[in-house]
Amino acid sequence: MKLIVGLGNPGKQYQKTRHNVGFMILDRLHELFQPGVFSNWELSKKFNASISGGSVHGEKIFLAKPMTFMNHSGEAVSLIAHYYKIVPEDIIVVHDDKDLSLGTIKVQSNRGDGGHNGIKSITAHIGTKDYGRVRVGVGSTNEKRMADTASFVLGKFGLLERKRVEEIIHEAAEHIKKNL
Repeated sequence: MKLIVGLGNPGKQYQKTRHNVGFMILDRLHELFQPGVFSNWELSKKFNASISGGSVHGEKIFLAKPMTFMNHSGEAVSLIAHYYKIVPEDIIVVHDDKDLSLGTIKVQSNRGDGGHNGIKSITAHIGTKDYGRVRVGVGSTNEKRMADTASFVLGKFGLLERKRVEEIIHEAAEHIKKNL
């Protein structure tokens, strides 16, 4: 059994922001499978997350988008993992990374949080950093744009960035699908 978590913030005002790349990738991953492989997204009050479940190659897979806001993502991840008895090694977290240039994807596990509050929260709640991560670069070559981290990651992608963002969302979702 696996849990794939996309990080982001709930609410219309955050939908197309850099911090919501994890949500966007999970939505694309959900779309990449044939209809019926994964259930429709359902808001779970028990987990405080939007959840979809399915079976891929005979293995149960849960997709989750925590509705706890980024800085408290670990609460939802911990609840889901505990309830379904999913070990940390079977959790994959998909998230934005401002320290990687736009379009870069890094797949890693057992790494530090790099200052990412969503990752800090997950590590604190599940008690280990031994889980998979798909880090998706949203960084800018313009250092001044990134001086205020919160404003930068909560900002929307610029017109010239949008095409690359769509490509990277698709690439990351395809990578995850291929490796399930």
